[in-house]
Amino acid sequence: MNEYEKRNILITGVAGLLGSRLAEWILNNTNHNVIGIDDFSGGYVENIDDRVIFYNLDLVVDIKLLEKVFNLHKIDTVYHMAAYAAEGLSPFIRRFNYKSNIIASVNLINESINNNIRRFVFTSSMAVYGDRQKPPFNEDMIPHPIDPYGVAKYAVEQDLKCAHDHHGLEYTIIRPHNVYGIKQNIWDRYRNVLGIWMYQIMNNKNPTIFGDGLQKRAFSYVDDTLEPMWNASQRDSCIGEIINLGGIQEHSIKESCEIVRKVTETTLEPIYMETRYEAKYAWSTWEKSVNLLDFSHNIDLEEGISKMWSWAQEQPNRERFSWKSFEIEKDVHEQWRKK
Repeated sequence: MNEYEKRNILITGVAGLLGSRLAEWILNNTNHNVIGIDDFSGGYVENIDDRVIFYNLDLVVDIKLLEKVFNLHKIDTVYHMAAYAAEGLSPFIRRFNYKSNIIASVNLINESINNNIRRFVFTSSMAVYGDRQKPPFNEDMIPHPIDPYGVAKYAVEQDLKCAHDHHGLEYTIIRPHNVYGIKQNIWDRYRNVLGIWMYQIMNNKNPTIFGDGLQKRAFSYVDDTLEPMWNASQRDSCIGEIINLGGIQEHSIKESCEIVRKVTETTLEPIYMETRYEAKYAWSTWEKSVNLLDFSHNIDLEEGISKMWSWAQEQPNRERFSWKSFEIEKDVHEQWRKK
């Protein structure tokens, strides 16, 4: 297949932040088709570009429909971006976490093998590194995830290696750093800390911080990750590689909250909640993404937050998502119990 031939690119999680924005980038910058899958468990139909050939499909249960999508469209490349990425919540929704992040992935990998796709790109997570090693985390470190979400992501990474060794499935694993930006779900109270603060401020609520706020993370504006994400599926040098992708500058959570407060011009002071179980210091190296994906960090945190805030203020006042019950009630944070 030559580089100018039109291909069908499958993106799962196409109604979410990364999936919707990558779909737009591909449609605007290549001649390929985008086939999109989402079940709207965390994304919104308004995020999906009208040019996407879309299927409302649950990867866990709609296996026959998934088979039909592959057979009908002769998929060339798969971007698996669908996930419920709530690290802190995952210990309390273990069954849901493993179904949505492992079983769903296995069903997709099965179809990819059966249909001899050209490349499978999996967006894993920095959560696989855990907290036993000193950051910045690099791709050669042995993962030690500390929560079920990280465990699930690492399990899929290992399954992809098995799929390659047993069946020849060519894959690339991307571990993004805290990606944020336009089209992010700001209505989920359990994930996407910048979006949580924006929602709180828009609704005249004090931004909340778990612990002392000295936790450190590197944030990545979504626009900086899109072309590198595309390159991951196009370059033979990326086959079988694990690549960190994202921001080059770490910020404390407290500092990040102050940037959000500055951009939003709020006088609402942050409220400090009980400490939750998480890696205190977690950010990664980025040099490999520069060398293999041509990554460039162009948008710093304040500029990115400003862009996201302008978008957020134009969004409908959607109902905030809350879990009605948890699989494990023991040790659930008090803030999450409040409806």
